Amino acid sequence: MTPNPSHPQSAQRYNLGRVQRRRKLVIAAVTLVVVMMLPLMQSLAQVEMFTHEVVEIGGIALILIAIFGRAWCTLYIGGRKASRLTDAGPYSISRNPLYMFSFIGAAGIGAQTGSFLIALLFGAGALVIFLPVILKEEHALGELFGTPFEDYKARVPRFGPRFGAWKDADVLEVRPKLLVRTLRDGLVFLMVIPVFELIDWLQVSGLIDPLVYLP
Repeated sequence: MTPNPSHPQSAQRYNLGRVQRRRKLVIAAVTLVVVMMLPLMQSLAQVEMFTHEVVEIGGIALILIAIFGRAWCTLYIGGRKASRLTDAGPYSISRNPLYMFSFIGAAGIGAQTGSFLIALLFGAGALVIFLPVILKEEHALGELFGTPFEDYKARVPRFGPRFGAWKDADVLEVRPKLLVRTLRDGLVFLMVIPVFELIDWLQVSGLIDPLVYLP
């Protein structure tokens, strides 16, 4: 529905919603590209070698951090980004903690190849892909909240974390449905683990020949 131009805040909330819908499309597109690339990438350390296994296990730890971190963020913002400025909890040390935990999860996914470099490339790639969306979202929030958001930007870094800026909320209004949805969405990160195990087996069996080997 097109917002009424006589209500600027309605239009600004509409713009923010449009940016967030674009974010979901970007996530879907990136997921598709990653799924297509995974069978063609492998670590120089062969499957079941110590280095390969350590990187994989470290990646699983990163994925779990991402899942619970995103749920932690949802406790504070809970779908209220367009209705009020959230600056407590994880949002007091980073303006984009949800994205930060997503970058961590992306690195964890890349680590399932057993390659430390691929893990870094996945995390950095997620940052590059989502940075334009983050900038558009911040612009929309600036239009919506005005001076309070500019003050927020001045004291809290885009990514951070700036632990010295930490502050908590006295009361949290929890939306169980949104929390459950965030946890459910986070399980997608865990779903890559059996997928990678299958890819490892296909590569070891010679059914798939990786094109890229990285340390």
